[in-house]
Amino acid sequence: MASEPIRDPKADHLLTPQNAAFIIIDYQPVQVNSIASMDRQLLLNNIVGVSKAAVAYGLPVVHSTVNVQSGLNKPPVPHIRKVLGDYPTYDRTTINSWEDVEFRKAVQETGRKKLIMTALWTEACLTFPALDALAEGYEVYVPVDAVGGTSVAAHEAALRRIEQAGGKLISTVQLFCELQRDWKRSETVPAFIKLFIETGGTAGIQFSYDRSE
Repeated sequence: MASEPIRDPKADHLLTPQNAAFIIIDYQPVQVNSIASMDRQLLLNNIVGVSKAAVAYGLPVVHSTVNVQSGLNKPPVPHIRKVLGDYPTYDRTTINSWEDVEFRKAVQETGRKKLIMTALWTEACLTFPALDALAEGYEVYVPVDAVGGTSVAAHEAALRRIEQAGGKLISTVQLFCELQRDWKRSETVPAFIKLFIETGGTAGIQFSYDRSE
């Protein structure tokens, strides 16, 4: 069996390493500790997985924090700093990161129109920039199991609002598969398997075993 020729990775309607950028906003201690829409450890596992995927597949990364320079908030949690420590952070005072000049400029300079956007909380720091980005012609993809809100109701209402405005809801595992797309792209297969195992994917474990036999 033969794969079809690789589609233009920049023009592909699906996410590719060549047409998407990763946006991560406010995974800081106060925000993480206030999440009530899902298990916090699972949330951290998933956002770390998404961050590692962005690095493994070479996506541009725009990382924003809130109120670190003012002393009112702490830097990102160690889990995130370990993965994204080599990338700059854009600190701001605005709840809506899109209203911060440096952040918005950094997004524009990626040259990508597909934004994989994550933030805490879903109902504010994700929804507001997502809506603004959509209004400016970007495509917004939200890994729903890597973001969280202060309640299940707040999280789900925020996701509905983003979706109603044209945003796309995806999952962490779907993101991995969409970026990988073909096992023949062997250079990223090891990273894919590792990501899948670290986020609890049993299929990834089985695939790993099968290749070693």
